[in-house]
Amino acid sequence: QGDRQYHPPTQMEPASTLERRLRAGEFVVTSEITPPLSSKTDKLIQHIEATKCHVSGINFTDNASATPRMTSWACGQIAVAHGAEPVLQISARNRSRSNFQSEVIGATALGIRNILCISGDSARLSPAPREKMEINDLDAVQMLWILRRMRDEGRYLDGREIKFPPKFFLGAAASPFASSPKFQALREQKKVHAGAQFFQTNLVFDIGGMEVWLNELAKRSVLDKVYILIGITPIKSLKMALVLKEVPGVYMPESILQRMNAANAAGNALEEGVQIALELISKIKTYHGQGIHGIHLMPVAWDEIVPRIVTEAGLTPKDFEFDHTPQEQNNAHHIEK
Repeated sequence: QGDRQYHPPTQMEPASTLERRLRAGEFVVTSEITPPLSSKTDKLIQHIEATKCHVSGINFTDNASATPRMTSWACGQIAVAHGAEPVLQISARNRSRSNFQSEVIGATALGIRNILCISGDSARLSPAPREKMEINDLDAVQMLWILRRMRDEGRYLDGREIKFPPKFFLGAAASPFASSPKFQALREQKKVHAGAQFFQTNLVFDIGGMEVWLNELAKRSVLDKVYILIGITPIKSLKMALVLKEVPGVYMPESILQRMNAANAAGNALEEGVQIALELISKIKTYHGQGIHGIHLMPVAWDEIVPRIVTEAGLTPKDFEFDHTPQEQNNAHHIEK
């Protein structure tokens, strides 16, 4: 059951600190931290502690490239335990509709309040022996629709009532350069109608192309209904730049390739990548209030660079905390009921 119309969220109070900061008009920063390949959490906790004071939310990817790692919800629970705000990424790949609903209920019970729904990378990217390719019970739009109804109408997909509906801030991925901007705007509009309250975009290196995409969103009356965080990554090397050029949904301008090529020859590619990221952030900040509400850093296993980028960009979050912890709010909700 699709929706041709927009359904504003029914919850009045922000579900998370990330939502509260966005509502307050701050230019926010979120960042990814790569989940560990093993059960050892020392490095994960180290990155969480180093990052949490510089961002409004920390994303934990859900088996990117269809490759097994620690689950996003486990990383999110560790983040909550260490005073950080997690963004749970949950992909449709290999999830049934019943499993998806139960995982979100469990995650919110553990204090996770930000949910990012994605269709997920194809199993073709996974290492051999590969999983079955035909397990596609849901896509991102359907996931958003299901969660919006669970939260706002208090019902599972099968119609059963949820006595204490989960509270969360619902997000989705957006990709300005995946295809023609007008077609991408249609896809983004579907996600907003389904329930997306914020977007974290794929990587952006071309500000002009981003503006074209924003204009197409404006034509579909999307910009006033969703918070948009633009994806940024510091390029670590010329090799990384060349790889990104071939990634679907990413447009790498020739000017950036030339800069990275010159920096590689001079032996300072790492620093040049940081400077390019800072320049892009500076330009994106000028769109604050014109459809853009922040940035989403994707450091690609270079998590330790995030504090420097946020500090030098002048984007360290303001002190803006909940009156109560998520658990206290949940308890208060139960008492009121």
